[in-house]
Amino acid sequence: MSTTKILSSDFLEFNDNTGAVQLTSGTTAERPGSASNGEIRYNTTDNKVEYYDGANWIQLSDTAGAPNPLEINFLVVAGGGSGGSGNNGYRSGGGGAGGYRTSYGTTSGGGAAAESGLLFSAGTTYTIAVGGGASFGNGTDSSLSGSGITTITSVGGGRGGQNSNGSAGGSGGGASYSTRSGGAGTANQGFAGGFASGATSGAGGGGAGSVGVNANSTKAGGAGLSSSITGSLVGRAGGGGGANGGSASDGGAAGAPSNNTRGSNATANTGGGGGGSANYPTPTGAGFGGSGIVILRMLTSLYSGTTTGSPTVTTDGNSTIL
Repeated sequence: MSTTKILSSDFLEFNDNTGAVQLTSGTTAERPGSASNGEIRYNTTDNKVEYYDGANWIQLSDTAGAPNPLEINFLVVAGGGSGGSGNNGYRSGGGGAGGYRTSYGTTSGGGAAAESGLLFSAGTTYTIAVGGGASFGNGTDSSLSGSGITTITSVGGGRGGQNSNGSAGGSGGGASYSTRSGGAGTANQGFAGGFASGATSGAGGGGAGSVGVNANSTKAGGAGLSSSITGSLVGRAGGGGGANGGSASDGGAAGAPSNNTRGSNATANTGGGGGGSANYPTPTGAGFGGSGIVILRMLTSLYSGTTTGSPTVTTDGNSTIL
């Protein structure tokens, strides 16, 4: 394959005055992986002409006088589920992480590919709900909604089991004691909790990046996922560890280290699952799930600065992050 470089002293002439130039075309997912500033193409997913400004793909409006829609990258993580709690010798499962959905990077929760960014329009109000971590039960959903976009909802993490199966959620809670199953995760958001098979320990809760570990193994919470949407690489949505002594990462909490102790609490604003308790009274032994988070990333030059609810606002290069 050969290429021809057109120098500034050269001229490129189109003689067909009634025709048109055919642009390279493809879906949003088929955008060049390493685009250069100024590249232009036709997006067949959105039926728009778009160009790359060095950081984002900007789509041209087809309405005269209307501002171009702005592509927003998002990360939406729900609240994490609590660990299980219980007495009478029960070793409870870890809580499942909140569902994890993102358009930034390559990977979303549950092993899914990252989603397409959202097109925001000037003058439109967009509403964000941040899910709470559970003190005892499933975490609360997080969402991003508004006119002209498909609502993005992440499902709250499932509670860890206490002599029972783990609860289903964004990621599922780990099972507890005897022969029990981990709770199911939500497709494209998180993984299932671990399995218990006659063990005296609770299984790990599921995370955005992997399944919770079974109770007869290391009973660790499932791994979360790391994202640099804020400009720094941060891990979120890890599952809680099962009792006794299940470890955790990415915001998830460790399980109770020994008998008659409670699980640890997950880290706030990560959607991590709470740690499972070991023979500790219901429901005070459950480790709390971590609250969720919603992050938006956009071009600073197009950021209006109009918000309510006092979000944290930072910058990274030519982008603003809420």
